[in-house]
Amino acid sequence: MKIVTTAKIRRDLREDLVASFPNVTFSFNTSIEEAEQELSTADAIITYGEDLTDKHIKQAKQLKWIMVISAGMEKMPFNAIEEKDILVTNARGIHATPMAEYTLAMMLQVSRQTKGIIKQEQDEVWSRKLTMTELNGKTVGILGAGAIGSEVARLSKAFGMTTIGLNRSGESRSYFDTIVTYDECNKLLSQSDYVVSVLPHTKETDGLLTGESFKTMKKDAVFINIGRGTVTREEILIDALNNNEIAHAVLDVFETEPLPKGHPFWKREDVTVTPHLSGISPEYQPRAIGIFKTNLKVYLNKGTNYQNKVDPARGY
Repeated sequence: MKIVTTAKIRRDLREDLVASFPNVTFSFNTSIEEAEQELSTADAIITYGEDLTDKHIKQAKQLKWIMVISAGMEKMPFNAIEEKDILVTNARGIHATPMAEYTLAMMLQVSRQTKGIIKQEQDEVWSRKLTMTELNGKTVGILGAGAIGSEVARLSKAFGMTTIGLNRSGESRSYFDTIVTYDECNKLLSQSDYVVSVLPHTKETDGLLTGESFKTMKKDAVFINIGRGTVTREEILIDALNNNEIAHAVLDVFETEPLPKGHPFWKREDVTVTPHLSGISPEYQPRAIGIFKTNLKVYLNKGTNYQNKVDPARGY
């Protein structure tokens, strides 16, 4: 079996793969361009999921499995993949810890006026006029009650918060007081002090939050987006802020990335901008490769119980 990487893998993880699977041939590359000459003989590919095209899938005549070491799948050439019945797995769930910690940090930042405190410190201003609030007793509504959303809910419980989650099925999940379906989304929006979107980019989630959605939220609500920037349109969010329909937005993802210089989000006091880093952690690759190793054992033993198997027809 030959496995080709199109992503730069840490040296210690490369060495571990070679030692753990001595009967497998690994071709480690740092880009799709570097890997192209190996694609025709690849049985499996490890990728971040943003570099493969229809052309590459056609080149990879022996390809049977693609391991995407990220959770985002919107750039994958799924039509070509489905035509060739190629197995796809991803690293869904590995972001739960860093992204949940980021979310709680940002909730605390807003409630404890961190931006204002830093500004006062820089200006050498001693003032206790900043309004402090607590997370305790507040409600957090989490759009996407999967692995990441569940970890946000678990940590929120430690602060004495009520948790409402949204998922497709409406089935209950641990650490959530209430689960709603997409049809009941307004119930979540109207009751939440913090609305956290962890949603991926799909046809169902694209533009999910409309102008009416923000009008449904509490006037002092905080919107935190760590999923995909396409869950709403930026002009809609700006209008909501201008009309005081919500109090603050914490944005780690955007419709266009990097966020262009001069964009109005940069200068607004009621917006916190971070450069798509909520999922960054030194444990990212070890966790992703750990899932790959588990699935490689299943593959080599001709099993079927793959972790994080993706449906190409749905794109997730």
